Amino acid sequence: MTNSNAIWAHVEAETPDFIALSDRVWGMPELNFAETRSAAEHLAMLEAKGFRASSGIAGLPTAVMGEAGEGGPVIAILGEFDALPGLSQEAGVAEHREIEKRGNGHGCGHNLLGAGSLLAATAVKDWLAANGMAGRVRYYGCPAEEGGSAKGFMVREGVFDDVDIAISWHPAPLAGVNNPISLACNEVVFEFRGRAAHAAASPELGRSALDAVELMSVGVNYMREHMPSTARIHYAVIDSGGIAPNVVQAYAKVRYLIRARELGELHALLKRVQKVAEGAALMTETQVTSHIVSGDANLIGNTPLEQAMHRQLERLGPPVFDAADQAFAREIQATLSEEDIVAAFARFGMTPRRDTALCDTIFPPEAGDGTHVGSTDVGTVSWVVPTVQMRGATYAIGTPGHSWQLVAQGKTPAAHKGMEHAAKVMAATAADLFADPALIADAKADFARRREGRPFVNPIPDDVQPELPSAG
Repeated sequence: MTNSNAIWAHVEAETPDFIALSDRVWGMPELNFAETRSAAEHLAMLEAKGFRASSGIAGLPTAVMGEAGEGGPVIAILGEFDALPGLSQEAGVAEHREIEKRGNGHGCGHNLLGAGSLLAATAVKDWLAANGMAGRVRYYGCPAEEGGSAKGFMVREGVFDDVDIAISWHPAPLAGVNNPISLACNEVVFEFRGRAAHAAASPELGRSALDAVELMSVGVNYMREHMPSTARIHYAVIDSGGIAPNVVQAYAKVRYLIRARELGELHALLKRVQKVAEGAALMTETQVTSHIVSGDANLIGNTPLEQAMHRQLERLGPPVFDAADQAFAREIQATLSEEDIVAAFARFGMTPRRDTALCDTIFPPEAGDGTHVGSTDVGTVSWVVPTVQMRGATYAIGTPGHSWQLVAQGKTPAAHKGMEHAAKVMAATAADLFADPALIADAKADFARRREGRPFVNPIPDDVQPELPSAG
């Protein structure tokens, strides 16, 4: 690969340190708001690389930030480092092998995401200093993306109020500018309280909270026919009321994840689900209370930023993987279904190919039709700051997100190459923005046009606090 951009050399010089950081974080998978060691690793790296570093951002113990440079615009590069439960897996093997029974694992590649973003920010810091250019680069180490919506809490606390542009990425099977479509969402806990009774001797005296949970599920399932086709509703029973079937369950708790294409649509759908819960309580003569746990806004795109990032991707080309990378990727693909592989290509608007196991092209802007999307708290940031995000190719095509196969690939040479590739694109995009004030102005004008007539209501209400782990 021939460098045509000086900032790529800064990325390459720093890459070994950040591969090591990514691998360390992979080895200490921590869940929402409990990423104590992972955050400490990122904070230590910020300090070692000469950033003005701080922690406890927005009152979140595991949120960290580092800033470098003076004056000029502020460009933020967003990172994450939280893991997922139940995905413990050995690295570098193409078969399911847990390290810890039902332990945690980096099934979304956030070990790479955080390290790659900090690598990009470090390269930008070095480039600004080498060129004597005014401007500040910030790295935000954001916890709890997986259902904790930390960035939403950070937005609510004004952490991004003085940021001019935000840049991020996410590990993926293919490389390109992220199509800025995601689902707004809320996670809501519903608690039902009834009356315990002997299930055989006096069942008429009982009022089953578990019945209420089950009837709520029936009601929501009937509602699915009459909601927008892009909306999604999922649930998990958190507490079914005990393990004794001869006791009428007096308490039960269920957690719902409600998703919709737009914030306004989300608010309306949430009210409908709440009415179903009230109906279930009425039918069972129980009481129901609910509270929002977290929420994400849908992504807002930015054409000037997406075009700028795509230019860097075209200039750099796709990641370069070797024969060993390809061989292990094919081993992983052998554990997948044909549907997995076809769906991976379709998600990015590409014709399925069976002759390649790893990315060898850049997918086009606005790829895909937006039908295979999830939610991200980057969406909330995009409502307050012009934001752009890329997908970086770090794993075998077809690998499902949130799977043991993805965890197994989190420390491979291919993952490291994809991370470095993403860091180069993000750093070069930031450099273009610092060098061209008109590009920042264009991005802000596009942002203003997209926000016109679309009021922002943070999907996390002001009275909701993050679900921080209890001390001890």
